[in-house]
Formats: sequence, C-alpha cells, structure tokens
Amino acid sequence: MAGRPAAGGGRWVEVDPERIARWIDGFGERHGGHTTEGLTLHGGDGATATFEVPPGVPAAADPAALVHAATQPRPLGLLLVRRGGYAVGVAAGGDLDVSKVDSRYVQSRTAAGGWSQQRFARRRDNQARAMAGEVADVAVRLLLPARDRLTALVAGGDRRLADEVLADPRLEPLLPLRSGRFLDVPDPRLAVLQAAARSARAVRVLVRDSR
Repeated sequence: MAGRPAAGGGRWVEVDPERIARWIDGFGERHGGHTTEGLTLHGGDGATATFEVPPGVPAAADPAALVHAATQPRPLGLLLVRRGGYAVGVAAGGDLDVSKVDSRYVQSRTAAGGWSQQRFARRRDNQARAMAGEVADVAVRLLLPARDRLTALVAGGDRRLADEVLADPRLEPLLPLRSGRFLDVPDPRLAVLQAAARSARAVRVLVRDSR
C-alpha cells in the first residue's frame, strides 16, 4: 500500500476508521499472520504496523479498542490557513456542520534587494497580520461557540500563519484542544476543507516492511 515516507524509515498510511478492522485483516494476509503488542502489529515476516491515535480519540490499549473508539462520532474543529486563503469549520464523522472558506493573497518573497526588498517584506508582513486577524475573527464566530462539544482542534496549511491565528487571546480557550496532528493542505477551498475533515479523523499507521 502506498503512503507518505516516514522519518526514520517506513511510510505513513491513512485509513478511515470504518476500514481499520478490514485493514488489520489485510495486513495479516499480506505478512504471514500477525501478533499484537499494544498498538503495534508484528507480521510473521517481520513487518510492523503501529497505529497513531487520531485527534479527539481517547488513548487505546490495543487496535480493537482503537477501532471502537475511532468510529464513534467526535466533533472536530478545523482551521486551515495559507497565503492563498483560509477555511474554518466544525466536522463530525467526516462531514462539515458549519464552515467558512475565503481566498486571500499574501505577497510571496521577492528576489529583489535593498529598499525594494524591505518594502515588499513590510507589505507581506502586513498582509499576513491582516489575514491572521480575519481568520481569528471567523474562528471566534464558528469555533468558540462549539468549544464545549469539540473533542480536538486540528490545524493545517502554513504552520506559522496557523500559530499566529491561534495566538489571538480570544482563542485561548481552544488551545488545550489543539492536536499535534498538522495537516499538509493546498490553498484552502471547500473541497480541501472537506478532505481535511476526513483526514483529521483518519487513523494513521506507520508501516515498516520486513528487511
């Protein structure tokens, strides 16, 4: 199965929670059976698969407990921001309950030097601050009212911009919910936000094949 290369070897694959049980069966078929140690499967041929608990899911002792927990409905807050736009929403079960998507433009870096470079840098910084403020306003409207029912907040896009948005003092109540998972997404559009809602609830599996 294809996946994203992992630091230190192996690859990350994303599996919808509803498919995890079937994926585990397939792992055993591909690797000569398997044994379980915590959240790691050990294939008969030496391959391993280690499950990462998704955002908003309680800690699980083994894959069976993880399957049960990951398939339960859990509202997630989503905050995606890049130079080309932003998307904020609340999703449950991979579907969006509320959302706001807009396109903006933040000046890219310029190769020019001297005064011109400084002028473009100031313009870029001003545009970034303006965008961060606008996204924070949207997050206040959409995410704060849902604070008590959210199980996690998942950000994505440009990490620096996302951090700047979440540094807004009004959003401090959301910070304990912020997940360590950060989504790599293109300029946010509605379709990107919908895909992010599915990716945020997916179970990530670190697969290392036998040597």
